[in-house]
Amino acid sequence: MMTCLILMTLMLAAGILLYESRFQKQEVSQTNDNFIKWVDFNASKEALKKACLMDVESYQAEIHLNWITLLAYAAVRGGGEFNSKSTTYIDDIATQITAGEITEEQLKDKYKYFSYYYEAYSAVLGGMLGEYEVEDERGIYQKKYGLKAFSPIAKGFSYQDYDDVSDIIGLNQKNLCISIFFSLCSI
Repeated sequence: MMTCLILMTLMLAAGILLYESRFQKQEVSQTNDNFIKWVDFNASKEALKKACLMDVESYQAEIHLNWITLLAYAAVRGGGEFNSKSTTYIDDIATQITAGEITEEQLKDKYKYFSYYYEAYSAVLGGMLGEYEVEDERGIYQKKYGLKAFSPIAKGFSYQDYDDVSDIIGLNQKNLCISIFFSLCSI
């Protein structure tokens, strides 16, 4: 048992030395503090769906409605919260943008927090809506526009949540790594 503890201590010390020697020589670059550190993304299902559909439906139109712009405006008007009025806000701004009464730049100037919500929602939703290609039954790829995000879990492969890996294989120990390590030390 004492040999195992000594071996574990030596392995930990070697890991720390390796880590320190590898990362100590790298220079740290300074960045400005002008970035979003935290955001609550609580857009409602109804608001997301409405904004997404308006974006897709306006894709070929003369004035394309960006769903992130619509959601950012709804967030500004709702004080960061999405409620029953959010879809009304989206309808209102979509009408104004389509009529040419206001632009995204004007929204940034008019509303103090519009840029904040636009940046935050772009980080969450950016790239989820756009052009993609689908192969048809003849093997020809067709261009489409719409929601590109998908669940990474393939159909037929359900997901189950486990507290610990040891639950999957039936071990009673709470920490599989320590169980394996001590079993190796006792050989």
